[in-house]
Amino acid sequence: MRNVLEVDNLTKYYGKIRALHKVSFTVPEGTVFGILGPNGSGKTTLLGIMMNVLLPTEGRVLLLGESPSPAMRKRIGTLLETPNFYHYLSAVDNLKISATIKGITNPDIDGVLKQVSLYERRNSPFSSFSLGMKQRLAIASCLLGNPEILVFDEPTNGLDPNGIAEIRTLIKDIAKQGKTIIMASHMLDEVEKVCTHVAILKKGETIATGHVDEILAQDDVVEVAGEPHAQLLAVLASIPLHTGLHARDGGMATIHFKQGTVNLAAVNRHCFEKGVVLSHLVVKRKSLEMKFMELTN
Repeated sequence: MRNVLEVDNLTKYYGKIRALHKVSFTVPEGTVFGILGPNGSGKTTLLGIMMNVLLPTEGRVLLLGESPSPAMRKRIGTLLETPNFYHYLSAVDNLKISATIKGITNPDIDGVLKQVSLYERRNSPFSSFSLGMKQRLAIASCLLGNPEILVFDEPTNGLDPNGIAEIRTLIKDIAKQGKTIIMASHMLDEVEKVCTHVAILKKGETIATGHVDEILAQDDVVEVAGEPHAQLLAVLASIPLHTGLHARDGGMATIHFKQGTVNLAAVNRHCFEKGVVLSHLVVKRKSLEMKFMELTN
């Protein structure tokens, strides 16, 4: 599988302010790749450099093996800001203008409108659309010319729950056609539900990158208490295959295992054989929010 995007040691300064610092990751072809991070983590700056809107201070970006350029940008469907359409024109007329600006001849306007479920409203003015419909029309504009890569910046921002669900479903449907989708988001839930791969940014740096199931895995967390407490942590630390161990207030401890691998009976037996009698042994699934907070803090 080839990489459609390579980001190598990307650094960007605005004067003395550092927006990105040695960011590196690759995006495999055919994936839905999330760039996840809190507001201010450098996501929009990164997309701007990818689309040749901004120049990096150091490092490089390769799209389809080439440096970003105006010609390359025409081969990519982008949604980097609020949809900018003429309110008094219909969906069809707005897409005709978009196609002309992009230099696309014979655009399949009916096809992209059907793809985003707006064909029945093709002659309605843009001003009559809901926020979710406006965002779907913006994605229809991105699909003009049949680009193999789509880049979205916060595609569900400002939408109500129904609108968010519609955009998520649409992104997954587009991905099934084999297109590569790169989307920036500060919403953990959005990336977890839509993306196959992820890069997590914090203060302009890459802190994790890989498959979503690996990076955002929800661990099984076991709460443990026992006597003698002085030996508890040492005994727990000797349990095979655990992925983390933390002391807690009140004589408690938590030990982490990959999801589905914990065996409470084996934990209890191991502790007993090492001279610790457990008084508390409970499995609690770690939330994705906890995982994200651990990564970004």
